Amino acid sequence: MKQKNLTNKDVVELTGVSRNTVTSLSANATKRIDYDTLTALCIGLGVTPGKLLVLSDD
Repeated sequence: MKQKNLTNKDVVELTGVSRNTVTSLSANATKRIDYDTLTALCIGLGVTPGKLLVLSDD
């Protein structure tokens, strides 16, 4: 989102993912992501999963 200067609202409109889901994901307040959500985000943002997911020690 930061790299493309997108707001949560922009991501919701581009992907069709719910506002609550986008907000939770952007705030790192979720522990899992559904395949359908990941697919919608990748297609809507024109990226691969590797651009969205980062491995963390947490």
